[in-house]
Amino acid sequence: MMRRSRIAAILLRQFYLIRGSPARLLPVFVWAAVDIVLWGFITRYLNAVTSPDLNFVPVLLGAVLFWDFFTRVMYGVTTTFLEDVWSRNFLNLFATPLSISEYLSGLVLSSIATSSIGLVVMLILATTVFGLSFFIYGLALIPFLLVLFLFGIALGVLACTLVLRYGPAAEWFVWPIPAVLSPFAAVFYPLATLPPWMQYVAHLLPPSYVFESMRATLAGRPASGLDLLWGVALAVLYILLTGWYFTRIYRYAVRTGLLARYSAETAS
Repeated sequence: MMRRSRIAAILLRQFYLIRGSPARLLPVFVWAAVDIVLWGFITRYLNAVTSPDLNFVPVLLGAVLFWDFFTRVMYGVTTTFLEDVWSRNFLNLFATPLSISEYLSGLVLSSIATSSIGLVVMLILATTVFGLSFFIYGLALIPFLLVLFLFGIALGVLACTLVLRYGPAAEWFVWPIPAVLSPFAAVFYPLATLPPWMQYVAHLLPPSYVFESMRATLAGRPASGLDLLWGVALAVLYILLTGWYFTRIYRYAVRTGLLARYSAETAS
């Protein structure tokens, strides 16, 4: 049975880290703000040089905001985990009665806290500076954010598993993951633009259903409830699979003594 006090301890540790080093808080919202400002001015320029009937703000800037939210969720889980990697804190953590489910729950709560800060900053900038109104997406906004949040959690746990299995050097496989997935997720263009083999991959990625539904909503068509439901189902499936994989790798690390050798750059 999970204990809330242990889960809260993981979250509290992250709070103390940020309070002790405010510089840790800057990446939470600075990079998101930079993306919104950059793409905001790009959309303004495109609106100025194209037909007045076209409005790139909800299409491009909205897509950037949704994708950045997904990225912040994933990095929120991964960064909290990497704090334990960098401080070589695993033996201390897992020598306690802390369970894997409690530890992962603490990572998820930390991600919720940090990604919420980034989302608020992006919303304020996009709304006040560039006039992006989220009422245009209607009630579909809720499943959009839900799918991206769940998939971000799944990828964050997967990234943590890779680092746990292959050592601190595997951290460099973590940061490019959103960039590698973005062409397949069809963030800025319809799925039909992709070649067939990329479309097959895209249909396995929950964000692709979000961005297709977003473009349909902006075109005046209703978002496909079935597609969004399928996106949620895929994201939940990936969370279950990555949670199972993390638990398996953790048991392997304990059985082989990998945690005790975790100060090395790589682990085999």
